[in-house]
Amino acid sequence: MELTLDTPLDLHLHLREQEMLSLVAPFSAAQFAGGVIMPNLVQPVDNLERLRAYRKEILAACGDLPFTPYMTLFFRRYSRNELLEARDEIIGVKLYPAGITTQSEGGVRDFDRIGDTIALLEELDIPLLVHGETNGFVMDREHEFLPVYQWLAETFPRLRIVMEHITTAEAVALLDRFDHLAATVTLHHLMITLDDVAGGLLQPDLFCKPIAKTPRDREALRRAVFSGHPRLFFGSDSAPHPRHKKECCGCAAGIFSAPVALPMLAQLFEENDCLERLDGFISVNGRNFYRITPLPRQVALERIPWQVPEQFETVRSFLSGKTLSWRLKNQPETTGNH
Repeated sequence: MELTLDTPLDLHLHLREQEMLSLVAPFSAAQFAGGVIMPNLVQPVDNLERLRAYRKEILAACGDLPFTPYMTLFFRRYSRNELLEARDEIIGVKLYPAGITTQSEGGVRDFDRIGDTIALLEELDIPLLVHGETNGFVMDREHEFLPVYQWLAETFPRLRIVMEHITTAEAVALLDRFDHLAATVTLHHLMITLDDVAGGLLQPDLFCKPIAKTPRDREALRRAVFSGHPRLFFGSDSAPHPRHKKECCGCAAGIFSAPVALPMLAQLFEENDCLERLDGFISVNGRNFYRITPLPRQVALERIPWQVPEQFETVRSFLSGKTLSWRLKNQPETTGNH
C-alpha cells in the first residue's frame, strides 16, 4: 500500500547550525516541501543580514532536495522600516519569553513594553509566533500564559497569532474563541505524557519544553487533531542535541523527531481511522492560515515496516529502535548506528 501526500510542511522546525545543521537538515528536506525555521540560535536571527545568511546555509545543507525554508525573525523592538524591509522574506516573527527554552535569554522580559512592535506586526500583516510559557511551576507554565494569548487576541484582532506546540486541553479550548488564533502540534505531544518521561527510569530523550503533560491533555490534542480542526497544523519542534548534552547533568530540552515525522504521523492517523485528514494537518491548514503557496511536491510513503536506527551519528531520534508501519518510499540509506 502506498500513500501520496500533497506538499507536506513542518511548520515549527529547529535546524541548528554548522555540523548539526548539515546532519539534520536532510531528514526534514527528504520528507517535507518546506518548514518554518526557528530563529533561536546562539546569535539570534534578529536582523535581515543574519536571516539571509542563515537561509543560505540551510539551502546548502539540504543539497539537491527541494525544500523551502520559511524564515522567522527573533522578536525584539523593530522599527516600521525594518519590518517593511523584511516582510517579503519572512513568514513571521517568533516571540520567546526570556530564558524559557534553549537560547532564549534575549527574549521578552516585560510584556507591557511590546505593544508598539505587536501593533506594527498587525498593521503589516506579519504573523506572530509565540512560545507560550511562563517561568512558573513547570506543569502550569502553558496554563499561566493563556491570559497573554487572550490579551494579544483581544487587543490585536487583525493579528494572525500562532500558539506554538500547544500541549494542554485549555489551549485547545482557547483556540476556538478567536478566529485569528492557530496552533502547531508536535508528533511527540500526540504520543507521550509526563509518565513516559519520568514515570519510571528518567528518559532524557523525551525531555522537552513544553514538557509532556497528562493523559487528559494528550486526549484533547488528539481529538482536535484527528477530527480535522482547521486551525491546527503540524510543527515537529524537532530539536536535536548531541548525546553529551542529553546524557548529562542539566539535560538539554528537545526531541529530535525529524527522521520519523511523516511515517509515524501516517501510522497514528491510520490507527485512529482518519488517514484522509492527514493532508489537512500537514499541509492544507497551515497553507491557509499563513496564506502561502509552496512549490508543489508529492511525497510518497509505503506501508512497509521500518526500524528506526538507534542513533544518527551524534544524535538519537525519537522512537529509536522502534519498528514503524510506514516508511518513506525510496528511502535513502541512513547513517544510523545500530
